[in-house]
Amino acid sequence: MNRLKEKYLNEVIPSLKEKYNYKSIMEVPKLEKIVVNVGCGDATTNSKLLDAAVNDLAMITGQKPVITKAKKSIAGFKVREGQSIGCKVTLRGDAMFNFMDKLISIALPRVRDFRGISPKAFDGRGNYTLGIKEQLIFSEIEYDDVVKVRGMDIVFVTTAKNNEEAFDLLNELGMPFRK
Repeated sequence: MNRLKEKYLNEVIPSLKEKYNYKSIMEVPKLEKIVVNVGCGDATTNSKLLDAAVNDLAMITGQKPVITKAKKSIAGFKVREGQSIGCKVTLRGDAMFNFMDKLISIALPRVRDFRGISPKAFDGRGNYTLGIKEQLIFSEIEYDDVVKVRGMDIVFVTTAKNNEEAFDLLNELGMPFRK
C-alpha cells in the first residue's frame, strides 16, 4: 500500500473529522484525481515537439497521455480547430498517490529557490492548481534527452466543498505550502 494513502487513511481522516465535526467518514474530503496537462502551442509548426512532450509526460506519470486538440481556430496563434496542441494525463487511485508522493518528496524540493507553493491557487470549489516551469525537476527526465524545456499544470481535484477544507486536506497530506 502506498505511503501517502496510508497517511490519508490513518492520520488525515481522523484529523479532518475532528476539526470539522463530521459525523461520517464519507463527509471527509478526499483527493479524487490529479490532472497533469502540458500545452504545446509550438506543435502547430513542428509535430515532433508534441511527441517529445507526450514521451516526457508518460515517463513522469507512468501513464499514456491523451493528446488534446484545439476547440476553436485562432488566427493570431496560427491554430486551426481540431489541431493537436497539447497532452494530458488523469491519475486516479494508487497512481495518483504515487505521483503526489513523488511530487512532494522528490520533485518540488529540486525547484530552484523553493520556498513553498502558493496557498492562493484554489478555485473556490476545493480544487488546487499548481504550475511548474520546467519538466526537469522530475528525476525520470534526463537533461540530455530534453528536446525543449516546457512547463505543466497539475490540478488536484478534491471532494472538498470550499477552499479551507481543501487547503487543510492538502496540507495534512504534506503539500509544502508557503507560510
